[in-house]
Amino acid sequence: MTKRLSRVFRFAEPIVHGSLIRQILVALVLGAALAFVWPTAAKDVGILGEIFVTALKGVAPVLVFVLVTSAIANSSMSTEMHIRPVIALYLASTFGAAMASVAVSFMFPTTITLTGAAQSSAAPGEISQVLTQLLLNVVDNPVRAIANANYIGILSWAVAVGMILRKSREETRIVLGDASSAVSSIVQIVIRFAPIGIFGLVSHTLATEGFQVMLEYAQLLLVLLGAMAFVALVLNPFIVWVATHDNPYPLTFMVLRESGVSAFFTRSSAANIPVNMDICRRLKLPESTYAISIPVGSTINMAGAAVTITVITLSAAHSLGIQVDMFSAIFLSVIASVCAAGTSGVPGGSLMLIPLACGLFGIDQDTAMQVVAVGFIISVLQDSTETGLNSSSDVLFTIAACYRADRIRAEQEAAKNNCGNN
Repeated sequence: MTKRLSRVFRFAEPIVHGSLIRQILVALVLGAALAFVWPTAAKDVGILGEIFVTALKGVAPVLVFVLVTSAIANSSMSTEMHIRPVIALYLASTFGAAMASVAVSFMFPTTITLTGAAQSSAAPGEISQVLTQLLLNVVDNPVRAIANANYIGILSWAVAVGMILRKSREETRIVLGDASSAVSSIVQIVIRFAPIGIFGLVSHTLATEGFQVMLEYAQLLLVLLGAMAFVALVLNPFIVWVATHDNPYPLTFMVLRESGVSAFFTRSSAANIPVNMDICRRLKLPESTYAISIPVGSTINMAGAAVTITVITLSAAHSLGIQVDMFSAIFLSVIASVCAAGTSGVPGGSLMLIPLACGLFGIDQDTAMQVVAVGFIISVLQDSTETGLNSSSDVLFTIAACYRADRIRAEQEAAKNNCGNN
């Protein structure tokens, strides 16, 4: 008996003491196996996933506020901050994703049966409402912003407080740095429990949802996932190659594996912020950059949301026999990009902006909400894949912007050396 236990422990040791990714992969397999063999127990262990996601969501707002405040307060004008290039990459990816979705929708037009009760949830009626809500979020009460995970409000207050504290005494800035380290340590502890949380999430999802619920809308789902795969494996790597002039695929596969898998199961860009920050920390990127770019990305870098809004809206137009010309398609891409930037970082956030895009083609609100209902039917995979794409590209473009800065700096130093030698 002792020898048998010893062999079991020896077999499990590489897993227990191995990398976090290996542990998560094992959790995926075990979760799927439990859902298949014992569905009742699989539903019960879903509480483990809920605890993990709740812990991430709980620590993320505090982490963002403290890190951004500390990063700005302790930075000088010479500090490495590459925020503008990151924002440019975010915007290019989101708009490019919308345009790619238009092309995919024209190549593989899909129709859906618009029957049944409309989804009864409030959705914005026009784009001005999205922009107004963004402005209101900026000036939100800071305590309420942290409590409600309003990252636009958290960022605005953190930036304002950080800018003011740049002129504070050195002791104050040291305390901020210590607070930032303390919160980061708590986040690392939470992340170490990711395999247990993923095990619970996978078991519960497969035991309760399965895949049969999406059979009727399989074609629409395939178009959505295909468009997102194109963005993740072609468009985003191309953008990274333009920025870094280096092979983008090692970075691409790394962020999809370490960030995309986690975001796929948490289905929340906000909850995945600590995971992305941990990746940036391990790569030794400037904290003054990623402490701001990662939270900003979870709010405005929404290529996956742009794909969802564009594909499902065009599917509704095809279903109703509405002819979509190229100008309207391009305008839809712009609107989808703006709407995607206003999408909340919670499961299903992009679906509630579909009625706004449908309004471009004169589709009434009742019909548009039926389209939203279809979106919820396929959201088990759609929303998970969308979140994985959104969140993994946050860290991908942050890394690319930092590497781009390093490349430019190296080229400038090489030019100076050549001039000195001549």
